[in-house]
Amino acid sequence: MENKKDVVVLIGAGAIGMAIARRIGVGKHIVVADFKKHNIRVAEEILENSGFEVSGFVVDISSKEKIQALINFSLLKGNIKHVIHAAGVSPSQASIEDILKVDLYGTAVILEEFGKNIAKNGSGVVISSQSGHRLEALTKKEQDRLLAMTDVEKLLNLDFISQIDDTLKAYQFSKRGNSLRVKAQAIEWAKQGARLNTISPGIIMTPLAKDELNGERKEFYRNMLENIPAGRVGIADEVAELAELLLTSKGSFITGSDFLIDGGATASYFYGPLQPIKED
Repeated sequence: MENKKDVVVLIGAGAIGMAIARRIGVGKHIVVADFKKHNIRVAEEILENSGFEVSGFVVDISSKEKIQALINFSLLKGNIKHVIHAAGVSPSQASIEDILKVDLYGTAVILEEFGKNIAKNGSGVVISSQSGHRLEALTKKEQDRLLAMTDVEKLLNLDFISQIDDTLKAYQFSKRGNSLRVKAQAIEWAKQGARLNTISPGIIMTPLAKDELNGERKEFYRNMLENIPAGRVGIADEVAELAELLLTSKGSFITGSDFLIDGGATASYFYGPLQPIKED
């Protein structure tokens, strides 16, 4: 009986996800999933022209049924060895409701459902954001646990989530929730012999970053670039280098962790020139 090919599932065909897929996809079948058919077609062409074996699948990650359909499609191609979750929307791109449904709920469902189907010695990485590290400490110690452990279908009904009235807060809570869900789900993935981690990038030059640099909070982001300790923006390949470590055997002792890769911006936000001005 012929052995099944290992599968890399890339959710979100953007610059960061594509850079990661190219590093770990050699000899594997890459399933490229995205909300937009155009993004899938572009990614397929790039990967196929570079010698990769690839299939595309349109998915709406705010739908549990669509996520399950993606899993079933991927299993037809082989064993799901790696999951790269790099899909999402930003505060300048979407409403509060859509940010929470895609970035918070969608990620929670992906982690739970793929965790049931990940191959032994498999691994996953979620691309979150530095923004989750900027959120102030939650006022009740139980809130962290609720974000991490609440049943996915009840997640958006948590009091402190349903009362969010600002897109930035929605994004920050979603990204904080991503890292917390990864911690909790890493325990479940371990039962399958698999690992799971989060990467929280800062300003990485992608179309999403450009939206933020020209959006309603552009002054905040441009000030960050002017005062970032690294002195520059990041690039997708730098995130991919970290992801390669986490997804391959080189990172076999790393699971349930969140890695901030932001050129020192968050450190400066708390202790340097990027600290918010406090009014008396």
